[in-house]
Amino acid sequence: MAEASRGRALVTGIAAIAPNGADTTTFWESTLTGVSGLRTISRFNAEDYPVKIAGLVGLEDGEHCEPRLNVQTDRWTQLALVAGDRAIADAGLVPAETPAYDMAVITASSSGGNEFGQREIEALWSQGPRSVGPFQSIAWFYAATTGQLSIKNGMKGPCGVLVSEQAGGLDSLGQAKRALRRDAKVVVTGGTEAPVGPYALTCQLASGLLSREPDPRRAYLPFDVDACGYVPGEGGAILILENEEDALARGVDRPYGEVAGYAASFDPRPGSGRPPTLRRAIEGALADAGIGPADVDVVFADGAGVPELDRREARALAAVFGPRGVPVTVPKSLYGRLYAGGPPLDAVTALLAIRSGVIPPTYGGTHLAPGCEIDLVREARYGRVRTALLVARGFDGFNAALVVRAV
Repeated sequence: MAEASRGRALVTGIAAIAPNGADTTTFWESTLTGVSGLRTISRFNAEDYPVKIAGLVGLEDGEHCEPRLNVQTDRWTQLALVAGDRAIADAGLVPAETPAYDMAVITASSSGGNEFGQREIEALWSQGPRSVGPFQSIAWFYAATTGQLSIKNGMKGPCGVLVSEQAGGLDSLGQAKRALRRDAKVVVTGGTEAPVGPYALTCQLASGLLSREPDPRRAYLPFDVDACGYVPGEGGAILILENEEDALARGVDRPYGEVAGYAASFDPRPGSGRPPTLRRAIEGALADAGIGPADVDVVFADGAGVPELDRREARALAAVFGPRGVPVTVPKSLYGRLYAGGPPLDAVTALLAIRSGVIPPTYGGTHLAPGCEIDLVREARYGRVRTALLVARGFDGFNAALVVRAV
């Protein structure tokens, strides 16, 4: 079947689960009003760690998740199961009434089940091999969330996981769009993360990119003269994508929008986001959507908060749109960099911006850093929003761009 004959990839359900709002409504209201989810790390004793601040979701482990699943899953999968249930309900989808092989699950992950794995390794070394539970073999694995969502909802269509750090969050949506064009009718997609544990934080410190600023109000300032790194966070979003004809036949009358274009590129070492390569991903996504730079109303930037990475991204955006040629925003300054969970949350934010006619701002900073010739949105801008571009970069070379627009 030709891809074009399959129709558009519509977003029919969304669910955000974020440090500044554990449900979609609270998250959106908090994002518009500047409620921060950045706070002192409290999930473990971080006194000896140089990083003191993280974006933490206000749900306890296992809260709102079935007890039988709690013992076999890590926090990141539990967050996805909660968001998955909410997104499916938001779409009005009844999995039991849909052919199993027409439903797919494609998610992204960066840190996997790190806390679960750490607990089991601690048990191994302190109590011996008989203390290690059988679920250690699956709970840590990057595909655990995809598997649990698939099993719980009886979804047997094309399933997979994308592992390309933060860029993976957009890769999952791009692959979901492709799956709809080929043989799926419904795709559960997006991603969540829970990388705020002792082992995970130690691994992240090796990058040298995390903010060590102890004041949550100053810790994460993308594109700002005082940028000093990014703040890690947990959470993300799950979205339901459906083929247009199938969604309309099911009675969906008000989709959130369309995943219209996607592209990816890769930089060899030493890192991601070199302006020519990032520009290629951006222009590829626009071409896939059949639009030009003038059609984009807002860019949801990667916004690393690392001075050199911010300058690279700003140069790439200026090359495509012209200096200060398009509004740019980084709402994640309120809740942190969520790795593979961040871009799906950006997608939810962009779709809500389109529906509400408002661009949420970037909070915290005061002055653009030298070399960042962008129109950074610092206060909510109300008006017509029809098309949004999302940009994401993954550690060690991954770049991705995605276009969502109104239908």
